[in-house]
Amino acid sequence: MAQQYKVKQRGKLLEFLFTNLEGWSKKKVKQRLQGSSVAVNGEVTTKHDFILNVDDIVEVGMVHRAGTSAQTTNRLEIIYQDKDLIAINKPAGLLSVGTIQENKQHALAILRTQLSRGKNSVKLWPVHRLDRDTSGILLFATSKEMREAVMANWGKSEKVYLAIVEGTPKENKGTINQPLRLDEKEYRMHVGKHPDAKPAITHYTVKESKEKRSLLEVSIETGRQHQIRAHLAWLGHSIIGDERYGTKGGRMGLHSMRLSIIHPKTKKILRFEVDAPKDFYALLN
Repeated sequence: MAQQYKVKQRGKLLEFLFTNLEGWSKKKVKQRLQGSSVAVNGEVTTKHDFILNVDDIVEVGMVHRAGTSAQTTNRLEIIYQDKDLIAINKPAGLLSVGTIQENKQHALAILRTQLSRGKNSVKLWPVHRLDRDTSGILLFATSKEMREAVMANWGKSEKVYLAIVEGTPKENKGTINQPLRLDEKEYRMHVGKHPDAKPAITHYTVKESKEKRSLLEVSIETGRQHQIRAHLAWLGHSIIGDERYGTKGGRMGLHSMRLSIIHPKTKKILRFEVDAPKDFYALLN
């Protein structure tokens, strides 16, 4: 969801953002503006000298207009972009990449269209994937070689999620070290020892607890398909709204909050972080 700000005096958009987005670096503000993640009165703009008038409404983030949803949006919030890598904040309900049945309305296609100019089509490769109902950081590379270079060190990357689960774990902190095996017929992970199972390690910390639900911060050493969902269900605390491993519901309570990687070219650590939207935290209640 987008953050909204009301303009109190006439001025330029970039100066307004610098003033109102407290704690944001100027570089981050410019990236959001250039990434089409800023709207004025419902219209997306990338112009830093766009003139704001008193009572204008400025939105920063994933801008949702009336009647739109993750399935119908045509713009994505870009949180980082350079010549090699692009990170977005994927909304819940949107596929990361297409399938045979759904090959148009997915993050890869939307982002490619969003960044392309005329006949100059942008080529993108997904570095990893998020499940359709998981929101948060999704990373793309602008070449196959860059994707493979990032994946070569994927095991060293920091991957942190927020999860809202049923009940409260007995221990405030814990580690789940249980192998996972994909059942292709049921399309779900089975937890436990098996000749075909692969190692999987998940760490969790309880951040907040209500009467029937808890907010966890979860980090994973491995990156198996459905790893967090299957591990937490095995622990006895399935993720809210996870029909496959728990109970059917509305929005699934899983959000990719933080990702840190080593940039293959610069060798510098890139750290992306984006908080969960309001509808995620609403699940805790």
